[in-house]
Amino acid sequence: MEPPPQPPQEQPPRPRSHTVTTTSSSFTANLSASSSTLAYDREFLRTLPGLLMVAEIVSGAGQGGSVLGLLVWTLIAGTEYFLYPAFGWVMFVAVFYWVLTVFFLIIYMTMTYTRIPQVPWTTVGLCFNGSAFILYLIAAIVDASSVTKELDSHNYNSWAASSFFAFVVTSCYAGNTYFSFISWRSRTLQ
Repeated sequence: MEPPPQPPQEQPPRPRSHTVTTTSSSFTANLSASSSTLAYDREFLRTLPGLLMVAEIVSGAGQGGSVLGLLVWTLIAGTEYFLYPAFGWVMFVAVFYWVLTVFFLIIYMTMTYTRIPQVPWTTVGLCFNGSAFILYLIAAIVDASSVTKELDSHNYNSWAASSFFAFVVTSCYAGNTYFSFISWRSRTLQ
């Protein structure tokens, strides 16, 4: 008699080979190559472009006049400016460039621009400062030409002061436009 048939034996599993291909873009490589902490450039505020930017923030105008830019739009915001379209334009320009100037100040102070080398920062700075100068000049002229005692004597002093500071901020943006142009030109000549 023959032995009963044996069930087929399972063959041991063969090890599988896995091939994983990874690629990275230059953008990812550049970001991962940089350190994970933000740098702080204290010396930027000691440069003329840095001082102009702070002045723009304070005065309400772009990269070089943020402090003065703040005065421009707060002096107008405390009045019934919405009744007069000209002051609405001045408010738009002042607030828009104030926010962008604060943004660029943070980028420059934290040296974020070094982490994103794909962005042509000198060109971006020139376009930003040039557009801020032109639009702030227009806004300052509109502001100054709209200030009359007959319009609303209650708000006259605030509007007159905002007009003065708008021209100060305009000059700050003009200065930063000049420095941005010099920086851009030296980069394009290299």
